[in-house]
Amino acid sequence: MNNTETSKAHIIVIGNEKGGTGKSTLAMHLAIKLMQENYHVAVIDLDGRQGSLTKYVNNRRNFCSKHQITLLTPVHYVFEPLSDAGNIEEIKDLIKELRAKFDAIIIDTPGSKNYLFELAHQYPHTLITPIGDSLVDLSSIADIDPNSNEIINTGCYAEFVWETKKHLASQGLPYLNWVVCGNKISTIRSHNKLSVFAKLENLSKLYGFRFTEGLKDRVIYKELFLDGLTVLDLSREDLHRRMSISHLAAKMELNSLVEFIFAKQC
Repeated sequence: MNNTETSKAHIIVIGNEKGGTGKSTLAMHLAIKLMQENYHVAVIDLDGRQGSLTKYVNNRRNFCSKHQITLLTPVHYVFEPLSDAGNIEEIKDLIKELRAKFDAIIIDTPGSKNYLFELAHQYPHTLITPIGDSLVDLSSIADIDPNSNEIINTGCYAEFVWETKKHLASQGLPYLNWVVCGNKISTIRSHNKLSVFAKLENLSKLYGFRFTEGLKDRVIYKELFLDGLTVLDLSREDLHRRMSISHLAAKMELNSLVEFIFAKQC
């Protein structure tokens, strides 16, 4: 993970104009992975009303305190939407400050468009869009005719990212590394899943993103959330957790995803 702007953090935004795609789980796992690679990482939860990433971090801190152990934990900030959008300048000032102190900043966004969602998209070097394996999830990128496979309409999020790209280009920033990744994907090799993935591969050429299958829907992620743990922590002996085949597969999926995300940055 390299950045052409020396002494400034690489900013990663996890965004999709749809809730329930696993943005917070992905943000936490990505943060821990980068920290294990010796990067100094901060996370900003701009979905403070829902607060899933904040709960994840707090669960991790509570687990460490309860069991008297130390786990890598990112520096964490959280903001909720205000009726007058009065915290915009505070957030901008924070990001400016963090860019000089950290190697990476990961921003988790709300699952619907508001001023915090829009603000986050002014900053990314890398934009990660987790997406499910259904046509409903696909509609945030494009509405596809299921019979002809022709595009009926560009999805609301794809249109928004196009505007984001134009804004970043106007600021003289590097070309946006937009990655769309499958998340909470069925472990069953279904015709529907293969069809959605094929459509995403085709759309990637049109809309300028890279697509990878990403992470499968595994019970382990839900279980680990309660303790603030990630699949990357389970190899630690002091946790006394037995590594199953499913855990190992999840860890391999995550490592492959991170390698794919930053392939163009290396």
